[in-house]
Amino acid sequence: MSSAPTIAISIGDPAGIGPEVVVKALADDAVRSLASWIVIGDAEALTPIQAQTGIQLAHFARVILQSPDSLKTTPIPGQLNADCGRAALECVRRATELCLRGEADAMVTAPLNKEAVTLSGAKFTGHTEFIAELCGVSESWMLLINDRLRVLHVTTHCSLSEACDLSAARVLDTLRIGHKTLERLGLTRRRIAACGLNPHAGEHGLFGSEEARAIAPAIAEARTEGIDAHGPFPADTIFLRALRGEFELVLAMYHDQGHIPMKLLDFDRTVNVSLGLPIVRTSVDHGTAFDIAGQNRANAENMKAAMRLAVTLAQNRKSYA
Repeated sequence: MSSAPTIAISIGDPAGIGPEVVVKALADDAVRSLASWIVIGDAEALTPIQAQTGIQLAHFARVILQSPDSLKTTPIPGQLNADCGRAALECVRRATELCLRGEADAMVTAPLNKEAVTLSGAKFTGHTEFIAELCGVSESWMLLINDRLRVLHVTTHCSLSEACDLSAARVLDTLRIGHKTLERLGLTRRRIAACGLNPHAGEHGLFGSEEARAIAPAIAEARTEGIDAHGPFPADTIFLRALRGEFELVLAMYHDQGHIPMKLLDFDRTVNVSLGLPIVRTSVDHGTAFDIAGQNRANAENMKAAMRLAVTLAQNRKSYA
């Protein structure tokens, strides 16, 4: 295990289920043994969770808790709190910095609450964008992945009207990074299907011009570069075709187009991966679940999946370095 990676974990909003799923996931020997873990968060916020679950992180080898004074909060489970939002964002910042300094090989993020972060005074649209800014990267992407399907988004946290303003350059860059990601995942077949933006993929211009103006030209250019790209296809059928093995990756044009099928297919094991960054970052694909926070009811399977994938990507990244 001397070659096992070191992974940083941010516990998310202390008033949500983040601390609980982190503690429960690390209690799984099969997951914990894969790496060394640095848990970043308020120790006082973790104390009631550990008492409630009977799981003590201090009893685990290869698990270190970093709890700087700046992360101290007094969370009330399930209640929106600006201090919790601030602390959650600071956890992400510290995990990112560990990766940038080479002290961690990857990071995993538990859920934070965008409204709580905004109440703290920070301008925030999402984990991916925040981490990209810390890394000095102007463009980033969101990949959703589970054991049965992979979906990469051309746009993510923006209004639907903004997402509809597609550019061929962005679609092409997304195809390129999708192809590269399939390679790093070790897949020998890398067929990529692109969704159309409009119903029936525009029906040859009857329902919109974005397919002909932006998506099809990007696919054609990608194919000249050796990328096995196809489409654009109607979004109401292409996910089923990919699920049946016809494609290894689907390009979704906007947030909900990709999120809905993935969460419906396997909510508990779908992992969010940030692409286009100089570091490895995975995340659970659920929210803070304030309605069950503090009740020892949270399911940690999604966190376990995110941790396992972070280990795999960190190891593969070393082999590609």
